[in-house]
Amino acid sequence: MRTISRALFSLTVAASAAGAQSSTPRAFTPADWYRVTTLSSPAMSPDGRHIAFTVTTVRERENKRHNEVWVVPTAGGDAQRFTAPGYESSGPRWSPDGSWLLFSSQRPGGGRGRAWGLRMDQPAGEAVSTDAYPAGSVPTDKRFVVWSEAPVADSAAGDSATGDAFAKMQPMARPPFGAVTRPLDPARFDGRHITEMRYKVNGPGFVPGPRAARIYRPAQVWRQALDGTSKKRSIDSTVYSRRGAVVSPDGRWVAYSAGPQLRPDSVVEAERDSLARLPYNAKRDEAPRNDADVFVISIDGGTPRRLTTAMGSEGDLAWSPDGQSLSFTSSPDRVSNQSLYVVPVAGGMPTNLLATWQYEPGEYQWLPDGRIVMAASIGGRTGFFHVDPATRTMREVLGGRRQARGLSLDGAGRTMAYVSSSMDKPTELYVANVDGSGERRLTSFNDALTKEIAFSDAERITYRSVGNLEIEGWLMKPYGYQPGKRYPLALYVHGGPHGQYGEGWFDEFQNLAGAGMFVLFTNPRGSSGYGAKFTYATRGRWFAEDYTDLMKAVDLAAARPDVDSTRMGVTGGSYGGVMAAWVTVKTNRFKAAQNDRMISNWWSWYGTSDAQGLTEFEFLGKPWDNPAMYDSLSPIRYIRKVKTPTLIVQSEEDHRTPMTDAEQWYVGLMKQGTPAEFVRYPRSTHDLSRAGEPWLLVDRLGRLRQWFSYWLADPAPTRAASGGQ
Repeated sequence: MRTISRALFSLTVAASAAGAQSSTPRAFTPADWYRVTTLSSPAMSPDGRHIAFTVTTVRERENKRHNEVWVVPTAGGDAQRFTAPGYESSGPRWSPDGSWLLFSSQRPGGGRGRAWGLRMDQPAGEAVSTDAYPAGSVPTDKRFVVWSEAPVADSAAGDSATGDAFAKMQPMARPPFGAVTRPLDPARFDGRHITEMRYKVNGPGFVPGPRAARIYRPAQVWRQALDGTSKKRSIDSTVYSRRGAVVSPDGRWVAYSAGPQLRPDSVVEAERDSLARLPYNAKRDEAPRNDADVFVISIDGGTPRRLTTAMGSEGDLAWSPDGQSLSFTSSPDRVSNQSLYVVPVAGGMPTNLLATWQYEPGEYQWLPDGRIVMAASIGGRTGFFHVDPATRTMREVLGGRRQARGLSLDGAGRTMAYVSSSMDKPTELYVANVDGSGERRLTSFNDALTKEIAFSDAERITYRSVGNLEIEGWLMKPYGYQPGKRYPLALYVHGGPHGQYGEGWFDEFQNLAGAGMFVLFTNPRGSSGYGAKFTYATRGRWFAEDYTDLMKAVDLAAARPDVDSTRMGVTGGSYGGVMAAWVTVKTNRFKAAQNDRMISNWWSWYGTSDAQGLTEFEFLGKPWDNPAMYDSLSPIRYIRKVKTPTLIVQSEEDHRTPMTDAEQWYVGLMKQGTPAEFVRYPRSTHDLSRAGEPWLLVDRLGRLRQWFSYWLADPAPTRAASGGQ
């Protein structure tokens, strides 16, 4: 096994422990965010002796996150860094025989996102680019690897040698295929020429669509021998997309999901585009639709054989250990529960293994004995389950108040690894027997921080709301909580609307709890984690029962003797941002609000966002199909009612909730004299609060803390930001 000097590891531990000398834990501050270590992507070696995982830290001076691959013995011991600190490395995975530790890295000689590897059956050595293991592929056969990937495109920009006058132009500046207009002088136009519906995406920004790029690149199935010399080749070059390719245990067959009629992607794209242009029609748009089926093809190519024909979109394919069955996840339509199915490879009807279970499957893997180990979100927590396809029974083997991710098993199916976090503890790596027994924590990256800082825990609450529906929520106590004192409270509303809060560590909650406030957060109807019926209960009814669910939680908290109901605030992002605005429209009980990634006017949002499909589905059509709903649910229509001091935070490059809606809300508040501040973050997208530049992310945490501390302080402030005419 590869060895490494322990000197660097010792220095790392010593550095992380620096400053943690105080005997009395202190409150969390925004600057502490820089010191939190995040673990992800655990991968257990085939022999079960080691676990590789990604470690993400923050390099504050450089204003960047840094990823490394570390390895820890399953039996316990020191975790060691296996990749060079000068490069970004992540996504570890093992070769089938355990001789290679593979990972993705950005370093000279391989290119961005290319696969790299370390020999694990020889003494220590430098990582090498491993073309024999394509980037992102997970080898499952000792002889070759199979994966789905689009072929490399020929240049869509043309060649000046052929007389193409636009060859040197940027892709989005070039006249798109079929465009009527073109630049008078290509050298003098550096704008964007758009002829397609989708031309911008949150994150990547402005992107050329398929027709603008003048090329379709359907994903194909590729095979490459693991001999270090063979080139990859496609199993079948027919023009249609195949996704999620997995090879059978005997290496003879490949399964994948694809459109039922195996049509070229260009046909499917055109058909979907034409449907999107039609007015909303419940009979057509609500009907179950068969978007993808499971197919099997020989490893040597040939004619694929379809295994499923049911409504829905099959995905997450996996072979049973004996190669006789395939499992997959699917739901018959958009508003039904996703379930886990098994279908015989020889043919037959799929079996729904979860039947009428309230919850939905997460990541899963087959065990050698023919059972399945599956993770699932049970409301705000994670549970691990054993599912027996033979009897269609299931039982929970590991649970508790926490969130766990990245399930990985050893080759024998005896041990499982995962990362886990709880309300007051950031992520660490855990291992347990596959039956849930013998759980152990293997890492201690955040121990020094948790000894220095008193992270707040939260009390789990449940309550009945409209229709006697049970709602789950949590109340986090403020730092330094003392019985008999009364504290301010901040209500948090999650995004989505089909997101969820849960039993994991969250910087934003710790931020306000560290400032001496109760933090109340709930999963009102519309949240995920409670089954599709719960998730889509708000469709066509935004700001109705979901608003009541939130206010009932506030009522319960406000009735407590330790909560000061005269000092409450409300905040949220995305759906939470527009809901926070709606709250200030409906009531003046909150003394301060913060709107993050907000929407104030559904008409303007629809015309500027990259996600029009959200409201087409949730609001039962486009704005001109259902204008009353778009109007009545736009907070800007009721701006005169808003008296709550409001902090607005928006990102300049957010294409999901563009700046224009925040601008409208700010102008409306200022025109009527409602105290308001508007903070616009550069170089930031809709994901600023989760994946934005560290300096800006921490600045945002600081401003939220300052805003609510100011307005909810005791006594109330005598000065305020004020609007103007």
